[in-house]
Parts: sequence; structure tokens; C-alpha cells
Amino acid sequence: MDSVTTTPRKSRLARTFAKVRHIQAVINVQKTKIPLDKKKTTKKTPPVAKNYNENDAVIEEAFLAKVFATVSSIKAAYAEMQFAQLPYDADGIHSADQTVVSELGNLSELKQSYFKKQFDEMMSLTPHKSMLMSEIQEQKSLLKTYEITAKKLDSQLKLKDSEITFLEEKLADVVCDNKSLEKRILKLKSKSNSPSENENSLRHGHFVAYFHQAIKSIRRFVRLLVSEMQFSGWDLEAAAGSIEPGVSFWKPNHICFAFESFVCRVMFDGFNNPNFSDGIEFRKGRRQFSDGFTELKSVESFAEFRRAKYLKLMHPKMEESLFGNLDVRNRLVGPGGPIEFPKRAFFAAFGDMANCVWVLHCHACSFDSEVSVFRVDKGSRFSEVYMESLSDEAFLSSEIDYPRVAFMVVPGFSVGGTLVQCQVYLC
Repeated sequence: MDSVTTTPRKSRLARTFAKVRHIQAVINVQKTKIPLDKKKTTKKTPPVAKNYNENDAVIEEAFLAKVFATVSSIKAAYAEMQFAQLPYDADGIHSADQTVVSELGNLSELKQSYFKKQFDEMMSLTPHKSMLMSEIQEQKSLLKTYEITAKKLDSQLKLKDSEITFLEEKLADVVCDNKSLEKRILKLKSKSNSPSENENSLRHGHFVAYFHQAIKSIRRFVRLLVSEMQFSGWDLEAAAGSIEPGVSFWKPNHICFAFESFVCRVMFDGFNNPNFSDGIEFRKGRRQFSDGFTELKSVESFAEFRRAKYLKLMHPKMEESLFGNLDVRNRLVGPGGPIEFPKRAFFAAFGDMANCVWVLHCHACSFDSEVSVFRVDKGSRFSEVYMESLSDEAFLSSEIDYPRVAFMVVPGFSVGGTLVQCQVYLC
């Protein structure tokens, strides 16, 4: 009986375990099928997201290209504004300033669009076309910047060339004057005149040499002045007409004589007075002028002479037009004593001119006999004794019987009983 009763129980239990295992197997199969379906559905979505990301990247790249193009335009406009400062160009500065303001406004709009994520509103064209136009704009701005840099370098090169020319001419004049003085000294030593006559003749020869040196320095300065005026856009004929009105020049380049006459009037004004000042006797301090002849830059009176002549020679409007500011004038009229002029060919030429005129003045003051300046009036008849012509065309003209003075360019001097001719322009 026991064996009969136990066998059915085991079989029922086995069938129950079999059913449970079958159910678990079905559940596991269903679980494994669901991820497969999910994988199949997720495989289709990435291409859509990928296309969307590529489109955004193109738009952002076009946006950045536009930002860089705007920044390049600002840099080019700022470089143009700096270049227009010297020589001063009001129209160029105004135009560059408007460009800078406009491009800064565009940059501000780009900034707001970036923060608001509104890239599409800034693109009037497709992203690829917008990117291409921005690159073209950036290259144009870079090209403009390079052109301005080339102009600056060309201007600096011309300035250096003018300085080299000025120094070469100065060196040649010094060498020529030294040779001339050596010949005079040897000639005077060979003569059998008395010592006093030799000394007076030598000093007179020195005065003539210093006079010619001063005239050469004045003409070098006038050439630089005219070049600066041309570079700054001055009407040279109108300026010459305001200095010497009613004069018809034989040649166009003769207008330089008008500027030379103005410079000579200023530089030789007060020549008969020691230190170019009024109210002092001419013969006072002759030994001082003779002893301190070569120590010019350490004398306070020379610094005052140079300051006064520059302020009288350079009108504020002319100075601002040529240099773009009044820095030199403000430093000269301000406190603090004498100053050093800027290291430019123009100011070097002015300093050399002032130095030569001062040397001539000191030499004249050291003479025992009085040295005086003489001038001739407009309309005076030409005289070979007192005058030297700078326009020989007047003698060749059939319309003029007797050449007359249109204006005096360089004054003459009376040194004791000897005359140094003045230089005139004839008409």
C-alpha cells in the first residue's frame, strides 16, 4: 500500500515543477523580445538628430564668421583714423569714426542675437553664402589695414630720405666752407699787410662766410616747410600771394622766394640789437659776444631767441595743420624754461637755421665797427652795387626797360665800409 500511495504524489509534484518552469521560460522569451524591438526603433532616430546638429553647426560657423568680419572692419577703420591724424585730415577722421561707430553697432546686435539664440534673424542669406560674404569682408578689411600700414611706412621712408638729404647737404656745406676758410687764411697769411688789417679782413671774410651759411640754412628750412605744406594740402599760390600780394612769378617754383622772404623778415628782425632785443646799446658787451662765440646752446639768450622766433614764424593754424596738434607751441609758452624740439627733419632744419643766424649775429656784435641791416623797398630800381637778382628772367624780357624790385628776399648788411648785397626778386 505504501508503495502505491507514494508514486502518484511524486508524479504530481513533478508535473507542477514542469509547469512552473514552462511559465518562467515563456516570460524570459517575452523579456528578450522587447529590447530587440526597442533597438529596432532607436536605430531610426539618430540620423534625424545628426542632421539637426549639422545644420546648427553651419549656422553657428556662419555667425562666427560674421563676428570676425565685423571685428576686422573695426580694426581697419581704427587704423585709418590713426593714419588721418598726421597729417591732419578732418574728413578722413570723420569718415573713419562713422565706420567704427557703425561696426560697433553691428557687433552689439550680434551679441544680443547670440544671447537670445536668434542666429537665423541675423542671416539675410543662407548660412553658406553668409559665411562666404563674411570671409570676403574680412579679407577686404585686412587688405585695407595692410594698405594703411604700407602708407605709414612710405611716409616714414620719405621722412628718413629728407633727413638724409638734409644731413648730406649740411655736411657738403660745412666741408665747402672749411675749404674756403682755409684758402682765405692762407691768402691772408701770405700778404704783407699789418696785423690789424689782416685781422679785420679775416673777420669780414668770416662774416661773409657765416652770412652765406645762414642763407643756405634758411633755404633748406624753406624747402622742408613747403614740402610739409604740400603734404598737408595747402594752396601754395594763395599762401605766397598773401605774403607778397600782386606779384607775378616768372616760374611756378619761384613762389618759394615768397616764403623765403617771410622767413628772412622774421629771423633777421632785431638783428641790430644784441640778443635781438630792444632798449640795449649795440656796443655793450662786445667782449662777451666774442668770448662766448662758440658756446651757443648753453646761453639762455639763444634759447629765448629760438623760442621767440619759432612762435613768431609758425602761426598756430599752420602748426596745427602741419603736425595735427599744438604740443610744441604749448610747451614753449608754458612754464619750465627752454625745451628740446622733437627729433624730426623739420625741427632739425629750424634749429640749424636759428643756430646759423645767431652765430652771424654774435659775430656782427663782436665787430668794433657797427654792422647794420639794410633793406630795399618794393618798386626800387635795380642796382648791382646794393642788390643781387634772384630772377634773371627780368633782364631778358622785352616788356621791361628797367627791372624793379618786386620784393626783397634776403636783407643786405653794411659791415664798416663794406657792403654785403641784399637779394631781391625782380619784375
